[in-house]
Amino acid sequence: MQPGSDRRTWQRYIALGDSFTEGLSDPEPGTPDSFRGWADRLAEHLAAASPSGTVEYANLAVRGRLLAQVLTEQVPVALASGPDLVSLVAGGNDLLRPGADPDQLAADLESAVASLRAAGADVLLATGVDPRQTPIIRRTRGRVAVFNTHLWSIAARQGAVVLDQWGASWVQDARMWDPGDRIHLTPEGHRRTALAAAAALGVPVAGDDTDWRTPLDPAPPLPVREVVGQELAWVRGFVLPWIGRRLRGESSGDGRAAKRPAALPLRAGVVPVPDS
Repeated sequence: MQPGSDRRTWQRYIALGDSFTEGLSDPEPGTPDSFRGWADRLAEHLAAASPSGTVEYANLAVRGRLLAQVLTEQVPVALASGPDLVSLVAGGNDLLRPGADPDQLAADLESAVASLRAAGADVLLATGVDPRQTPIIRRTRGRVAVFNTHLWSIAARQGAVVLDQWGASWVQDARMWDPGDRIHLTPEGHRRTALAAAAALGVPVAGDDTDWRTPLDPAPPLPVREVVGQELAWVRGFVLPWIGRRLRGESSGDGRAAKRPAALPLRAGVVPVPDS
């Protein structure tokens, strides 16, 4: 476990952020337009590790949220709830935008981390994934790298824990990502991320606590025609609609509320069910 806490169990966990923490592309079986995600899965691991077999868990993340929105809308709610663990993963949507300032984003983030730490909560941060293999998005690589460097410094100063996604080799496999948008993890990607987060926190996980580190076997090469078809489908299905929303000043999260807005008990072995 990284420096930041000597705890191995927590009683109230609150997850903050955007679509990554909401859990997009990890659908909740039998519940339309609801998602599970790595934070829900981490909450299950926390419950299993707790002596009581339960953890109180809220997930305030909403897709499309910028860092400023997370800090103003979600952090105060988390502070009022008295958590002992908060995951704060945000800034990715900002960094996708031209002209984003990773230095200012990091300064704003650190103020929130300091407030959470002063309130007695342990804080889990997460670096961005290295986008070098994704066309167009790889143009943000420099900004993401600068922001990630700040995250490690923030963690050292504030006593937070960092989930290192930049250095994870398995996450570079295209099969870990939703082929429709290439920015949201598949269920297997979320499963591995939850285990990586548990490992960073020092939370013991029975059974499958090490397989997440192992990359998948190499995939067979695709015919050029299929690769070109996938690229065109991605541009039409994700890139162009994303640009359109930016031009109209819209967000994918407009009108949406947090899926689990209150810290409710979650028992070990019971998958959390969203409120809507």
